[in-house]
Amino acid sequence: MLVQPSHAILFELLRSFTTLARTLNLSHAVKELRSTRQTVRRHIAQLEEMRGTPLFTLIDRQYVLTEAGQRALPEAQKLLARAQAWASGHLSTQGGLFSANYVEQGVFDYAMQQHPISRVMQGHSSLMRAALLCWVRAEGMIEAPAFQPLRPYILVYRPLGDSWLFSEIGEKSSFASWYGWAKAKSSVGSILDHMPGGSPFAALLADAFQDVASTHGLRYDHVHTQITDGTHEGRIPLSYQRLMMGCQFPDRSFALVSVVERTHDIDIPGVPQEKCCAMPPDLVMNVHIDFSDTSGAALRAFP
Repeated sequence: MLVQPSHAILFELLRSFTTLARTLNLSHAVKELRSTRQTVRRHIAQLEEMRGTPLFTLIDRQYVLTEAGQRALPEAQKLLARAQAWASGHLSTQGGLFSANYVEQGVFDYAMQQHPISRVMQGHSSLMRAALLCWVRAEGMIEAPAFQPLRPYILVYRPLGDSWLFSEIGEKSSFASWYGWAKAKSSVGSILDHMPGGSPFAALLADAFQDVASTHGLRYDHVHTQITDGTHEGRIPLSYQRLMMGCQFPDRSFALVSVVERTHDIDIPGVPQEKCCAMPPDLVMNVHIDFSDTSGAALRAFP
């Protein structure tokens, strides 16, 4: 009868598995883990026994993930990242919804609170409400007529392996108005990277993208952080709402659409309101949507 390992040992098993899966080289994994070859092999064998299937196979002395190993890896990475973030106090839940907080003293901090989708319709942002209604009316198809009024304000991503590719950046989007249209245009085709907080915390933030990709659904977050804009020295306080939507390109492939609105109207437990409002007032996006056409085929936006 298999004896289940303690939580501490399970953590080490996951570290060995995910590291070897990334390096596919036992010597490199051992060096990174500061362990021994025997220990890493034993950890993999224990996991394989627990799951009842091989996770790796050796081909010409090279480790290769089996099909079962490939299926097990994403969840193992997520469990490990969550355990590391939770142990460091970076992760919690509020009302069952994801809450993240990362502080790098003297450099920057990042706080995010997920909110229920119903709050979009209860809030003051006409852009967020318009985005949700456009998504419903267009049935998630970004080329549908009902979706077109939203296009200037969106970021569109395509999945690319474990990363995300900028597919479209709207000329009135938060990204374009923050960095400028020249950088926005040149960023199309580039990879989304530089998530804050180092590897484990960055993996948790990127997991929000995967959640939307898995469900083809919606996610609504409030965020406060500090970033550069390329024109000022140092980091500038930034507060925003973000609605992420699972959509489809005309060929039915997955498109992740993100609508971001810089605003002082955010609610993140543990972050004082004066900090949420530290962003300079001239950076607030005052987008108002006029639903003059109730069919949703045309919406007018004005400053």
